[in-house]
Amino acid sequence: MGVDGRKAVKAGGLAPKPDLAVRIRLLKSAIELFNRKGYAAATVREIVAAAGVSKPVLYYYFQSKEGIYLDLMREGFSKFDSMLEATSGEKESAAERIKRLSGRTFDLFREHIEVGRLMYAIYYGPPQGAPFFDFDAYHMKFQEAVRKLVEEGIRGGEFRKGNAEDMMWAIIGTVNVAMEIQLCHPELEMDRKKLGRVLELIFTGIAAKSRRKERKGVRR
Repeated sequence: MGVDGRKAVKAGGLAPKPDLAVRIRLLKSAIELFNRKGYAAATVREIVAAAGVSKPVLYYYFQSKEGIYLDLMREGFSKFDSMLEATSGEKESAAERIKRLSGRTFDLFREHIEVGRLMYAIYYGPPQGAPFFDFDAYHMKFQEAVRKLVEEGIRGGEFRKGNAEDMMWAIIGTVNVAMEIQLCHPELEMDRKKLGRVLELIFTGIAAKSRRKERKGVRR
């Protein structure tokens, strides 16, 4: 596409040759502006100026500002779907699989933290005119995956008998707090290792009596 694809777009209206670097620049420019100004206030003109391309280039890759927003969201959540699928086929104790799933979810959030920042702003604040994206569907997928693992742990005698949903919320609440610390207080240096230690405290609390001494040893 050359530097920004403008020549190819202007040359008789021919479609530019796809260029991954240009697409990435547009995504980075968009997420920075959406977070700094808000989705509604950020304009296509500002996005393309920050990316060093022309409007037709953005329209070629994303069709519109709405399209670039949806692509930002879909990319991270597509990886989340793949991660859930991979976890479901793994063989280990329920606690280890929960810890791995939680750690991978946390790492994915950190990898796409600016998208997470925008998601939090739109989900918990004014919608800003952004196109609908079903965040709740992904929250429910995570909840269901953790609940199933807890239920598996109860059936197998790894966790004590009790309310699987209460145990699920203890785990998910820990992961959510870790994400929010990373988002709002990165100076506290929450990482996957610290998250794992906190989860071990929960596993000790919900472990069957025969497993508690064993889990205490793991936590140390």
